[in-house]
Amino acid sequence: MTAIGRLKTRAEFLYVREGSRFAAPSLVLQARARGEKPRAASDLARFGFTASKALGGAVKRNRARRRLKEAARIVAPSHAVPGYDYVLIARAGTVQRRFTEITKDLQRALTKVHQAPRR
Repeated sequence: MTAIGRLKTRAEFLYVREGSRFAAPSLVLQARARGEKPRAASDLARFGFTASKALGGAVKRNRARRRLKEAARIVAPSHAVPGYDYVLIARAGTVQRRFTEITKDLQRALTKVHQAPRR
């Protein structure tokens, strides 16, 4: 079981942006391994959540972020890798899709970003 932390600064989000990514109908997942940090920080998988203004008004963006946070809370302990940072980006489907489909999308995305790239 993996403990979950949070990404909070812009620099952390930009660092993850350079890693691997996977797009699903309800979300985009970006993932990147952290560099050498103190041991306590490497035991966590850290998550950041974002929704752009293109998604809609504040109410819709906040609802999308809340749904992503809950999906991460449920899925991450079993699928996230300690020492990785993840950013979940809301898409239009985040608000409209059933919650079970969002969790399946997140499970699939977490599996895909850790697979070796195909040649």
